Amino acid sequence: MIANVLGIVAEYNPFHNGHAYQLRQAKQQTHADVTVVAMSGNWVQRGEPALLDKWQRTKLALSGGADLVVELPFQFAVQPAHLFAQGAVQLLSELGCTSLAFGAEHPDLDFDTLVANQPTNASSHFKRFDETYPTLFNDYLQKQTGMDLRASNDILGFSYVAANHQLAHPMKMLPIQRRGSSHQDTQVGTKATVASGAAIRNAVQEGNWAAVDQLVPKDTATALREDQRTTWADYWPYLRFQLLSTAIDNLHEIYQMSEGIEYRLKQAALTSVSFDDFLRSAKTKRFTYARLQRLCVYVLLQIDQVELPTSLRYARVLGFNRRGQEHLNQVKKATELPLIARVTDDWINGPYRLDYQAGLMRQMLSGADQDRLQHPVIV
Repeated sequence: MIANVLGIVAEYNPFHNGHAYQLRQAKQQTHADVTVVAMSGNWVQRGEPALLDKWQRTKLALSGGADLVVELPFQFAVQPAHLFAQGAVQLLSELGCTSLAFGAEHPDLDFDTLVANQPTNASSHFKRFDETYPTLFNDYLQKQTGMDLRASNDILGFSYVAANHQLAHPMKMLPIQRRGSSHQDTQVGTKATVASGAAIRNAVQEGNWAAVDQLVPKDTATALREDQRTTWADYWPYLRFQLLSTAIDNLHEIYQMSEGIEYRLKQAALTSVSFDDFLRSAKTKRFTYARLQRLCVYVLLQIDQVELPTSLRYARVLGFNRRGQEHLNQVKKATELPLIARVTDDWINGPYRLDYQAGLMRQMLSGADQDRLQHPVIV
């Protein structure tokens, strides 16, 4: 019986040397029997299309050391950190994980104390409109604890720990020192072997393959050269059409649309010739770029206020090796959560509709089927 199960939440956009290091460290420290990865599908948490699709990234995750890869449902994948973490932690728990490893800029932070001091309701502190919500949230926690929670992966780690506290049987949490440049750095050092996903994606867009080759495993470098890649620039004409053709009253009903931002988005779409221009025009002090991009995903897919359920309803299996399959067979006997290997029309027209819709948008651009004809990747 497999009892020591390591869980990891990932986007692998793309799978790089830092991810490979994290996997090795987590396995060594936990002595795990099997490693389960909950991975975002075709859209990621900061509101961007994944550079490679979920099937390409599943292959790379399995070749990089994962045993079982499941899809983090769209309803959680494209969300602020606390909702993203809530879905991912719940999914890994249902899949029998006993520990959860995550990268952090400051792994020695007392995450439990931070969670214990988080605000329990919307105080007047969060009614200010001159700063983003994440900044206000960090300021509040810093006043309460003296600890700074400003770094991107620390924030996600805090969210994982907070979500883990809500479980009936919490997992063991394992913060791992993040290597290389900051999560938001977009440039690559000349001798670097580890860099942020943003920096690697930037190098790919610039065709700087010498830099890419030193930052990612060989399989990833091959996939980035040979496989279909997608960015917001590919979706910009479709997004612009939605923004310009949709009435303001209907835009107001889009999920997470608030504070009259729909007027600003519509005006920015009218005057901008590219997605980057559009983002710069739409940016305000109150809205982060990630929040704006997530809004753009909801507009593109026409997701309204009532369409994103808060409970986990299924686990879509994307791929596994022999050990992962053995664990999957064990999980089937222990969980009531439906495990989907193939999606049928009943799923597409029911609980899986949003994931199918998100994949279909990518399929329109790439021509590569994302759901109906796909089987799990088996290594």
